[in-house]
Amino acid sequence: METAELDYPLPDAAIARSGVEPRDAARLLVDRHDHVQHRRVRDLPSLLRPGDVVVLNDTRVLPARIRFRRSTGGSGEILLLAEEADGWWEALVRPSAKLPAGSRVQLDGELSFDIAEDLGEGRRRVRPNLGGAELLDALGIYGEMPLPPYLGGVELGDPERYQTVYSSRPASAAAPTAGLHLTEEVLAGIREAGAELVAVELVVGLGTFRPIATDRVEDHEMHAEHYRVSPESWEVIRGARRVFAVGTTTVRAIESAAVTGEMSGSTRLFIRRPYPWQVVDVLLTNFHLPRSSLLAMIDAFVGPRWRVLYETALGEGYRFLSFGDAMLVERSA
Repeated sequence: METAELDYPLPDAAIARSGVEPRDAARLLVDRHDHVQHRRVRDLPSLLRPGDVVVLNDTRVLPARIRFRRSTGGSGEILLLAEEADGWWEALVRPSAKLPAGSRVQLDGELSFDIAEDLGEGRRRVRPNLGGAELLDALGIYGEMPLPPYLGGVELGDPERYQTVYSSRPASAAAPTAGLHLTEEVLAGIREAGAELVAVELVVGLGTFRPIATDRVEDHEMHAEHYRVSPESWEVIRGARRVFAVGTTTVRAIESAAVTGEMSGSTRLFIRRPYPWQVVDVLLTNFHLPRSSLLAMIDAFVGPRWRVLYETALGEGYRFLSFGDAMLVERSA
């Protein structure tokens, strides 16, 4: 598959710079195969039936972007991606070429980072030195919410706006953005509709947000992300009448469990056509960047009709990307 098949014109004006309030006022394009309906996310419970299971990715975003000054006075940045077992982290480091292995980045207080080997693509192994503090406390002081670079320096008035209302363990370098639309009222409405809610975890990192830079989709390297599905959640999912996944990261978690038979681990699952779907029947998702692995997943889920849906959304003034609107699609036969 040529990566150009995942391209489409995305006007800058269509990119949402902030989330709507209330969250569930976001628009929802519902695909009915032969036509679309224009709804709001608050209408989601009315689209569910008893026996449906709605699956959420309850990961929480770390304030994982740390800005610093190098000894030369130049600026630098560390974006923590994934924690390793020995106290080291995989991170994106800028400017990587000017920070040789063995160097140390010192912030104003006690927090510093040891810089180790180059992992390619701007990735390095780094180790935080905390001076006895907890990492979450230190990041609360020195870290920033890692908003996507296409937002161009947008600052959040409330950092919780880049968290889902059901977020749990702080671990991710980006939000599972489809879930940003859901409110406690919508969650209550899902239960009242007779559907069941379960949570899984996929730690969002480079595998989710790294764009496809190869000419062929198959040549794209999918970076590993950690996932976890509890046995209790898996039992409910497997017994569902229909499985609704909230977001592409939720899809990767539960399809990884199905493919490997392992309920937790590290996944490099790259969902692209043709893909033998095993679990997910319906997907709530935002509108994604051109030439992205997320759009490759949508293409595998609904087929070439995604282009009609995106053209309709652009024509109707839907807002795109992380803080944008959403669509609800059923898996093609």
